[in-house]
Amino acid sequence: MDVARFFLVLAAILAAAKLLGELAERIGQPAVLGELVAGVLLGASALGVVPAGGVEAELIHVLAELGVVLLLFEIGLETDLKEMFRVGPAALAVAMVGVALPFAFGYFYWRYAPHAASGSGNLVSAAIFIGATLTATSVGITARVLSDLGRMSTPEARIIIGAAVIDDVLGLVILSVVSGVAAGAAITATGVATTLAVAVGFLVIAVVLGRFLAPRLFDLINRMRARYVLVVASVAFALGLAALASLAGSAMIIGAFAAGLILSGTNQFDTIEREVRPLASIFAPIFFVSVGASVNLALLVPSTPEARATLLIAGVLIVLAVIGKVAAGWAAPWTKFRRLVVGVGMVPRGEVGLIFAEIGRRSGLLGEEIFGAVLLMVMVTTFIAPPALKALFSKSSR
Repeated sequence: MDVARFFLVLAAILAAAKLLGELAERIGQPAVLGELVAGVLLGASALGVVPAGGVEAELIHVLAELGVVLLLFEIGLETDLKEMFRVGPAALAVAMVGVALPFAFGYFYWRYAPHAASGSGNLVSAAIFIGATLTATSVGITARVLSDLGRMSTPEARIIIGAAVIDDVLGLVILSVVSGVAAGAAITATGVATTLAVAVGFLVIAVVLGRFLAPRLFDLINRMRARYVLVVASVAFALGLAALASLAGSAMIIGAFAAGLILSGTNQFDTIEREVRPLASIFAPIFFVSVGASVNLALLVPSTPEARATLLIAGVLIVLAVIGKVAAGWAAPWTKFRRLVVGVGMVPRGEVGLIFAEIGRRSGLLGEEIFGAVLLMVMVTTFIAPPALKALFSKSSR
């Protein structure tokens, strides 16, 4: 491998991700969209900067996996367990419906509707992946929009953020199931229940033991004199717990998320969060660029029957994705809040949905056409949510 060339590719990935992320934020959109577009432009179907195979491609994949682990570790650090439990049954109801309904829509559409299915896996496994990609809600995107609008103190904002956090936890559990499906595990009720039990059990046991032991451990580490020992120990802790989760039959990002939840209860939390954020900002964009680079632009131009089929699938998935989340706003009839605002706030997909799609693509269950359609769904739902929320809050103010 040409190391100098690989460094140039990596530099191009980071520079393009940040430049287009900045452009996206300047036009009022989340930076992750710019990073996805950067990947599309640098991919094999456009400029061909990001390698599609070989040792360089494998190294980029490893760095992308590291980015995902650090991203989920950061999300775990930012999650307040007390606040998550305090939002009450309304947020839980919204989250449950916001996961179950889109999953059912996606599963039954792919399982029974007539379409040109792609991918080498069986239809049931692919349908599970399609349903899973529709379940995610991006906490970061929704929180950023509400903060920019100055609406974080409203009842709707509290329910949206609480439900989105619970949604992410449920999404991580679902991810462990679909990861097993991608690995070729048989799809049975017992198998799904076992996988769910392992994922939930690992998360609960890790958090309970970790919240008891980690404060004492990191108090000792904090007394060490080595430079940046706290952030090094924190990242090592996250990577170790991610590896343990994988060995336990769960997903690595569940271990990383648990590590964040654990360390959020230490006395050094503020320092850890401040020093981990730059690391996540470096490696996480590599994941989004690598995902965007997997898109074949030729499939998005309606010049061939395959491309038209991809766009049709994407259109259906977008409609199902929006309806499933908006309907969740009506999941708690006993609580008074603006239900359309809550439903729209749950619409944007993001990191978890992309992770589902990428696992499906790499396993061969989702072919290029459906992967491109899923990516379009993620991008469109993320695009439409910020202006829609702004319009709804402006209307309610008037």
